[in-house]
Amino acid sequence: MSIWTRISDALAALTKGEGLGAVFDKLRTPPERSVAFTIAVIALSAKMAKADGLVTRDEVAAVREVFHIASDDEAAAGRVFNLAREDVAGFEEYAARIARMFRDDHQMLSDLMDGLFHIACADGTYHPNEDQFLERVAEIFSMEPRDFAAMRARHVPDAAPDPYTVLGVETTMSLTEIRAIWRQLVRETHPDQMIARGVPEEAVKLAEMRLQAINKAWEEISTHHGD
Repeated sequence: MSIWTRISDALAALTKGEGLGAVFDKLRTPPERSVAFTIAVIALSAKMAKADGLVTRDEVAAVREVFHIASDDEAAAGRVFNLAREDVAGFEEYAARIARMFRDDHQMLSDLMDGLFHIACADGTYHPNEDQFLERVAEIFSMEPRDFAAMRARHVPDAAPDPYTVLGVETTMSLTEIRAIWRQLVRETHPDQMIARGVPEEAVKLAEMRLQAINKAWEEISTHHGD
């Protein structure tokens, strides 16, 4: 059974009049955590689309890229997106529900933020309203400012990202200390680790993109550290 079929079943199970937020309350344990993760990314990206005032084809394509949505499953994915856009609940309420769901798994919340950043930057433009939106979601998720800055540096299409910011390390650290942090980030980003946390296999693309950025930052630092 595809994850989108399970999502459709979850939505169909809602009684009339319940908001999309009620879905999250029904999806707290494995294997439904992967369903909850997918709904959370798409629902918050729909709310984020309201933040910058429009939904571009690139943003829609980015959702499909992250989750590898098959043509047969596009209707279910679209239904989640539209429900979130039409729901009167604000994005902060959504984010708070998601934060409670994954309160014991901050790495899962970091995975979710990664997906939102990827979608926000898909059209090559990072709108100030998107930045405010993501910064507020990160606050609700209790994400450390340094971790948010590192994620922003990996995704935002402006000047070449500072490799130290990408890894969340200080320039005063020794190469040995930085290497230890880089290795930890690589371990946390391994697709098997992400799937074990509940990130659906359909979203492993996130791991591939994150690993590329992390390894590139380490290569730059290890080559030029101390110059």
